[in-house]
Amino acid sequence: MTFTRSMPAVSAAIAASAMMFAAAPALAQDAPNPAGAESGEYTSDPTHAYITFSYLHQGYSRPFLRWGDWDATLDWNADNPQESEVAVEIDAASIDSGVAKFDDHLKSADFFEVEKFPTITFKSGEIEKTGENTGVMEGVLTVKGEEKPVTLDVTFNRADFDERRKAHKIGFSARGKVSRTELGVGKYAPFVGDEVDLIIEVEFVKPQA
Repeated sequence: MTFTRSMPAVSAAIAASAMMFAAAPALAQDAPNPAGAESGEYTSDPTHAYITFSYLHQGYSRPFLRWGDWDATLDWNADNPQESEVAVEIDAASIDSGVAKFDDHLKSADFFEVEKFPTITFKSGEIEKTGENTGVMEGVLTVKGEEKPVTLDVTFNRADFDERRKAHKIGFSARGKVSRTELGVGKYAPFVGDEVDLIIEVEFVKPQA
């Protein structure tokens, strides 16, 4: 079966498409702009915030797991970003591997022991600027009551004012590595890899005053 359209109909469709794209929001800026959002306290946007981690499983694969319930605050210094501070609080029981039976095991005393230690926290320390939009963040990660230093490579993605939400927004990507045995969750290591890759993507928001 063949469908045909008249030239007027085609022209109308093209015009409608052009209007749709013209009305679409502008693409994200090409260059980061740390001063694009004002200084002050921001909170993570739960609809655009991800903490995931990966490890080598017996040499066969690298599973990805995440926490579904966590909050973060950012005390942002637009004029001097390395003076900013970040604090994160994770509900340990919100661990999500995609496999319910494995999630139950991860919550047990073999791993995160969530009934005794319901919260995982991170508190930033020194931040060193390494490029126009990159830096290294030192901080303290607390798992099962034990504090361990963590280093994150951070990329500043964008800061701007969101007219639709009437809020200032800032977005970051961060990567790091930790030893799970040092964090008290080393069950089955080294048969299952000890080194864990951290992958963090987060947007912070601050409503207009």
